[in-house]
Amino acid sequence: MSLFSKKPTAKEQMRQTDRVIRKTQRDLERERHDLERQEKKLEMEIKQAAKQGNKEALTVLAKQLVNLRKQKTKTFAVGSKIQSIGTQGKLMQSNMKMADAMATTTKSMAAMNKVMDPQKTAATMKEFERQSARMDMNEEMINDTLDDILDESGDEEEQDAIVTQVLDEIGIEISGKMLDAPSAHKGALGSQSKTEISDDDIERQLAQLKSV
Repeated sequence: MSLFSKKPTAKEQMRQTDRVIRKTQRDLERERHDLERQEKKLEMEIKQAAKQGNKEALTVLAKQLVNLRKQKTKTFAVGSKIQSIGTQGKLMQSNMKMADAMATTTKSMAAMNKVMDPQKTAATMKEFERQSARMDMNEEMINDTLDDILDESGDEEEQDAIVTQVLDEIGIEISGKMLDAPSAHKGALGSQSKTEISDDDIERQLAQLKSV
């Protein structure tokens, strides 16, 4: 390895370790399959030696079978151990990720604490509240002033007075016309009364009042 090569990070190291573990497990699986094939072969040879009555060959083959089965058992034990190491490595990787996240969060909180000034923030909030209340008071004063200027309560009284005046004048005119009207004579058929007030007379009186 070169002296100037970049040192792998913890994440890269965990990936490399994971690749090594997976390769070792595949190698153990292949070796176990080979041992199983040899086991079957030895079992067949032992049966043949037993049929032939060859005790020496039978003893040798039996010892080989025992050793082979022990080796196969070891592969299972080693595979289980390697799998446990892989699981432990993944747990370590997860813990490292959580530690990195906590470190980043800690740095962010430290930076925020340096920037933030609690007293200044509190003073700003109090000033905002004070200015907001002041604005509400100013708005209320302006609205009250506008209401006083644009108050139309007197307009209603003036309208009532005009209507009363119109009715009074119309009533006076009606009374005058009724006094000046000629009386009806008996036997004078077809004569028409002049005491009725038309709509034109009422509109004319209203127009005169508006022009005043």
